[in-house]
Amino acid sequence: MRIAYLDCFSGISGDMFLGALLDAGVPFELFEKAVAALNIRATLERSRVDRAGISATKLDVVVDGVKDMPREQFWDKQATGTRGEDFADRAEHSHAHKDRCDDGPQVHGRRLSDILKVIAASQIGVRAQQMANEIFLALAAAEAKVHNSTSEDIHFHEVGAADAIVDIVCGAVGAEALGVERFVCSPLNVGSGTLVCSHGVMPVPAPATLELLKGLPIYSGDIEKELVTPTGAAIVHVLASSCGPRPLMTADAIGYGAGSRDFPSYPNVLRISIGESLATGVAAGAGAQEETIAILEANLDDLNPQLIGYIVDQAFAEGALDVFTTPVQMKKNRPGTVLTILALPSHEERLRALLFRESSTLGVRVRHETRYILPRQYETVVTPWGEVRMKVAGVNGVSQYAPEYEDCRRIAAQHHVPLKHVMQEAIRLYLDRQHG
Repeated sequence: MRIAYLDCFSGISGDMFLGALLDAGVPFELFEKAVAALNIRATLERSRVDRAGISATKLDVVVDGVKDMPREQFWDKQATGTRGEDFADRAEHSHAHKDRCDDGPQVHGRRLSDILKVIAASQIGVRAQQMANEIFLALAAAEAKVHNSTSEDIHFHEVGAADAIVDIVCGAVGAEALGVERFVCSPLNVGSGTLVCSHGVMPVPAPATLELLKGLPIYSGDIEKELVTPTGAAIVHVLASSCGPRPLMTADAIGYGAGSRDFPSYPNVLRISIGESLATGVAAGAGAQEETIAILEANLDDLNPQLIGYIVDQAFAEGALDVFTTPVQMKKNRPGTVLTILALPSHEERLRALLFRESSTLGVRVRHETRYILPRQYETVVTPWGEVRMKVAGVNGVSQYAPEYEDCRRIAAQHHVPLKHVMQEAIRLYLDRQHG
């Protein structure tokens, strides 16, 4: 299994995560293409910087000619450059350059539905789109809980602007490009001291950040700054399946992403290590990775079938590993449907809430089971119409392979080629390579 380990000894932010991905081998052009597809006024700048002797990649998101900056720098700038009611208004709604939409200044920023529409129109990969949606849904839920509001009523005054959209979408695109199936992170250094935000002066970490980090090991070091941002916390919340010491793994790619601050004797970087898990296979066969998953089920016999399709889409957006339905015959001879969701245990609560919110069920069954996953990786073949990723898995000398459906579907639609021909050509090219 291809895994990535995040060393968060200096926290994590969106730009640090993107810099680490670039440093580990994700093409910069892939991020530029994703930003262009978002159709928002943002560009990217990449540079090589030094952080306490560590060479790292720094990625800046530039919105209307303004780079994002650490929270305290923004507030210092606001305090010296703005007075009276104008400052109070900006303090309530946070970053002025972050509160702009495509059609001009928007004091209240973007709603969750606005952001999800931007992501849906971006035409990035389906899995990347699901990851980006899930990260923003997590941010919305955290902000809503802090403000005693609902996700849709939150205006993302701190995290919902163009730079955050770019951070999250590019992060999802980069994670997908690496073919990583499991993220693990170290305990997170959240920093210490206090910070100024739209809520006033608060201790580090910020309220929404702490909400997103519930259940994860965190600590405060000697640096009296905010080291984990809400965006960084949301990325870890969604992508990391576990948090703890470095797992048994090889590392074939290592990247360092730089933060905006430069501490004299402390490397303000995020390190990512990417490689193969060396976990020992068990009864299912050598090389199989064991993990625990949550299985959620609900019986539905009085729900419009159109709504079931919607719930399936929402479940994937909330992080489900798989969703499927089974036709059943229920009491009073009613035809019904069993809706089954497979998920990591960390996503169980959100998915259970989804079933109660969107379906007509009065009860959800949950059980935890063990499953075994074959180690897998992605290889790319170049067809006459474009690149197709091949998902390859193997155990006991037997190889299993299949072309990535979304790649083939996109090519078939763009070039008006039968989908089955694209898939057949991808398999042929892969087997030709294997046989020399």
